[in-house]
Amino acid sequence: MKLNKLTKTGVFKSVWIFLFSAALMTYACSSTEPMMDVDYTSPTVNSLSNVDSPTPDPRVGLGAGLFDAEEAIWNLNKLSSTPPPEAFLGVTNSDLAFKGKYAIQGNYNGVLVWDISDPANPVLVKDYLCPASQSDVSVYGDLMFVSGEGLSGRLDCGTEGVQQAVSDERLRGIRIFDISNIEEPEYVANVQTCRGSHTHSVLKDPNDDENVYVYVSGSASVRPEEELPGCSDMSPDDDPNSALFRIEVIKVPLSNPEMSKIVSSPRIFEDLKAPPTHGMSPADAIEIEKARKAGAFIIEFNGQETVVPDRFVTQLMSNALGVQGEPTAADSAALREQLPAIVARMFGGGDGDSEEDDRGGPTQCHDITLYPEIGLAGGACEGYGLLLDISDPANPTRIDAVADSNFSYWHSATFSNDGKKVLFTDEWGGGGQPKCREADPMEWGANAIFTIENGKMEFQEYYKLPAPQTSQENCVAHNGSMIPVPGREIMVQSWYQGGISVFDWTDPNNPIEIAFQDYGPIAADRMANGGSWSVYWYNGAIVSSEIARGLDIFELEATPYITQNEIDAANTVKLEYLNAQGQPKFVWPKTFALSKAYVDQLERNKELDNTAVKMARQSLANAEAANPKVRKKILTELADKMDGMASDNEKVKMLAESVRGLASNQ
Repeated sequence: MKLNKLTKTGVFKSVWIFLFSAALMTYACSSTEPMMDVDYTSPTVNSLSNVDSPTPDPRVGLGAGLFDAEEAIWNLNKLSSTPPPEAFLGVTNSDLAFKGKYAIQGNYNGVLVWDISDPANPVLVKDYLCPASQSDVSVYGDLMFVSGEGLSGRLDCGTEGVQQAVSDERLRGIRIFDISNIEEPEYVANVQTCRGSHTHSVLKDPNDDENVYVYVSGSASVRPEEELPGCSDMSPDDDPNSALFRIEVIKVPLSNPEMSKIVSSPRIFEDLKAPPTHGMSPADAIEIEKARKAGAFIIEFNGQETVVPDRFVTQLMSNALGVQGEPTAADSAALREQLPAIVARMFGGGDGDSEEDDRGGPTQCHDITLYPEIGLAGGACEGYGLLLDISDPANPTRIDAVADSNFSYWHSATFSNDGKKVLFTDEWGGGGQPKCREADPMEWGANAIFTIENGKMEFQEYYKLPAPQTSQENCVAHNGSMIPVPGREIMVQSWYQGGISVFDWTDPNNPIEIAFQDYGPIAADRMANGGSWSVYWYNGAIVSSEIARGLDIFELEATPYITQNEIDAANTVKLEYLNAQGQPKFVWPKTFALSKAYVDQLERNKELDNTAVKMARQSLANAEAANPKVRKKILTELADKMDGMASDNEKVKMLAESVRGLASNQ
């Protein structure tokens, strides 16, 4: 093949052009600014002051069904719905814990271990049959802790229950399992308590790597001393060792969990008076009269009449009266006669027949949320919300206590990430009743938001599920968790058959719903227990324990109220484990997603003008596309500009800090 002949001049010209082009490229890649701006897509960011939620609300009027109910969903993407295995079907699913790639689901028949590494296809890796009520579960390291409170739980995990009133085979307390092989949990120890464990909280002291502590909240009646020596249901004035008006603290040596034992029983309720209460709601008054005419069992609880759910009647017939099979009219009459004394023993001791049984303040907590990084805990304790100092793990002390006439049963607590706010839930009706009906007050069965100022809790506002539910749906505030969106307080929360709600409470005086999911009732013509018991964010997934239907997993969808940048920043937080009543402190790595999220928030809140927002977004886009040397220069310049704009604006300071952190990583 014959080549075109290059002249001498042509060769030099070609070499000169090549060298000039290379030099130009070198200049472009090392200059302070790129040669031209990189194109970027600006997110749609809307103010939360006027959220455009669906109208009419699609949660109202959904068709009923177990696995075929109608469903409403807004701003969430459902990844999967997985029914429970056969041995657990029809038995209450309770709380969740997480470890590595696993979601561990409590169930009144035991524990289910799910591999959720692919949240669209959860895989059941272990169904551990070990009946107990409620089987709330927590983890730390290679240990798993499971609550047992009911009278039928057995030490050997047997399914035949315990029939005797006094038995050395009964388990009421904490079971401890070795889960170094999580697919084959090994039952290694238990710690028995006088009132059992309705719930519990696992505390890892930042200054102690050899032990963990388990705070036990037991709400059942005090067991006989013949069954567990030292148990007394007398007033502490009459017996200083009374099992009432206290919690239990268990110390667990990590290297030898078989040596776990109760090390203290703090009386954190001392001197608390009877809390204020509210009366019956209009919807309740109607339902009570209907129930009374229908022959339902009705008790007085916290000063007001309450219908006992059918499942509790069945349990009481079995546990309190020893009835097996279908109860007779005589059995029903006996239970009605004994109910006041049973309730008094379960929620305060005594026999219910004496004025001395009016003990004033709470005798136990329902949940205690531990936040060890700030040395505080939030105790949701019957008629009070408590703020506790847990800097000495074995000896928590009360800092503050608040009561509220709108609250019926303080159930659980959640802190803001900075620990300056705390949210308490009110489980009005105990979780087995419909408390989200249209005629129910919005302040009852809701959340109450407090700021924490100089160790004191100051009330700000309530938040309740905004969609009315039917009389066939148990609905009230229940368990949830924070979602680590930087610079905001966003929480996902269960409302039983009210579904799940995602809401922003950054402004404690103006909580706003931004996403939800809800099924229709389990049954259209009667109350059937179901709904989301608990829902938690864990490493990008939103996992819900559905009481009747199994396990649901969701993810957030980007909207003008929570942008993709904010979701991406949240998903940079990676947790090794998560427990229902243990709150981790979120720390965000310095990423472009973090800086972009702060820019979105500054635009949403109108804390920067449009020119500054556009400049920040353009600089971040340019930096992300540039080589490391140029990127560092762009980011440093942007951080300097943000520092100059910050003044006393904390969010601008957070943006400047995140950008400077990005620059230092280059």
